[in-house]
Amino acid sequence: MAISSKIQGFISQSSWIRRMFEEGDHLKRQYGAENVFDFSLGNPNVAPPLLFKEWLRRIASEEIPNKHGYMPNAGYTETREAVAAYQSSLRGVTLSYQQIIMTCGAGGALNVILKSLLDQGDEVIILTPFFVEYCFYVDNAGGTAKLVKTKEDFSLDLEAIGHAITGKTKAILINSPNNPTGKVYDSQSINALAELLRERSRALGKDIYLVSDEPYVDIVYDGLKAPSILAAYQNSIVATSYSKSLSLPGERIGYIAVHPQLRDGEAILDALILCNRILGFINAPALMQRVIAKLQGARVAVEEYARKRDLLCSGLAACGYKFNKPEGAFYLFPRSPVPDDVSFVKALLEEKIITVPGSGFGCPGFFRISYCVEDETIMKAMAGFAKVMKHFQ
Repeated sequence: MAISSKIQGFISQSSWIRRMFEEGDHLKRQYGAENVFDFSLGNPNVAPPLLFKEWLRRIASEEIPNKHGYMPNAGYTETREAVAAYQSSLRGVTLSYQQIIMTCGAGGALNVILKSLLDQGDEVIILTPFFVEYCFYVDNAGGTAKLVKTKEDFSLDLEAIGHAITGKTKAILINSPNNPTGKVYDSQSINALAELLRERSRALGKDIYLVSDEPYVDIVYDGLKAPSILAAYQNSIVATSYSKSLSLPGERIGYIAVHPQLRDGEAILDALILCNRILGFINAPALMQRVIAKLQGARVAVEEYARKRDLLCSGLAACGYKFNKPEGAFYLFPRSPVPDDVSFVKALLEEKIITVPGSGFGCPGFFRISYCVEDETIMKAMAGFAKVMKHFQ
C-alpha cells in the first residue's frame, strides 16, 4: 500500500465536516449556490472589524526592516508583550511576554502543546461531543485519547471525569465555548474541575495538565463570560486563535498562554518553542503578528451571531426540533428525531440542507448546524427542515 496503514484508517474516520462541505460543493454545482443551504463548516461570515483592515493596509505599506523574515520561534517580542498585557487584564493572572508563544492558529497551538507534554501512551481525556480533530492531534504526539461523556445539557460530568483519571492521565482537553454544542462551562464547573485535578494529581504523585482550546472565547451571548482556566488552575495552558474573534481563520494566527506558575514552566516553555519549530510550523505568520499586536481588545460584531442564533432557534423550535440554546460559538446541536443521525442528515440533504451528523463529534443521535451564514440561508432552509422533521415524526 502506498500510504501508511494508520493514515488509511484515519481516512476512513476522516472529518464528517469536510465530507459534508464537499457534498455541499457538489450540490451547489448541480443546483446553484442560491438553492443550497450549507450549514456544514464553521467559516465565519461576519466581517473582520474595520480596525483590522486599517492596520493591515498600514503595516503592509510601511517600510519595516526584515518585515517578512524569520523571527524568534516564539514570535515577535512586541506582539507577545501586547497579547500578555491584554490577557493579563482579563484572565486573573499576570502574564509576561515569556508566557505567550505565537502559533499557526489554535490547531497549531494544540499540536505544539501535546507534542511538548506527551510520552508514548500517555492518556488525554477528551469530553464528548468534541471537535473532530482532537483525537488525531493526540495521536500525532504519541498519546491515547480517552473519551468521557458530558451531561445531558453538555455540562461537565465531574464524576465521570474523576473515574476516567488513571496513572496514565497526562492532561484533560476542554473546549469552551464548545464546538459543536455552544456550551459555556461556568465558573463553578471550572473551579470544581480544577479542585478535582489538584486532588487526583496529589493522589497520583504527578501533575495533570488542563489544556483549554478557546478560539470562541470572545463569542458569548446573553451577558455570559467564559471563565479563565488560568485563574482556576496552576497547571493550565490555553490554546487559542483570532480565527473566530476577528474572522481570520485563513490567516492562521493564534497563540499559547501558559500559567505563570506552571510547575516546571521553564522546561515546558522551552519545549513549546522547540516544538513550534520541529513540527514544521516554524513560527506564526510575520505580517499577521505585526497586525495582531495593534488589535488587542478588538472583535467582530458578536451581536450579529446572537441574532442569527435566535433566528435559527425560533424557526427550528416551531418545526419541533429539540435542542439546548447555544451560550457561545456559532453552532447549534439539535437532537435527531431518530437515533440514526447519519440517515437523518442524509434526509436533510434531499432538501439541499447540509449539516453534520453528531457521530462525527463522538455523539450519535444529534447533528450540528453552523449558523455563521447569511440570514437568508437560515430563513429559506426552514421549509426543508420542517418537511424532514414531519417525515420522521
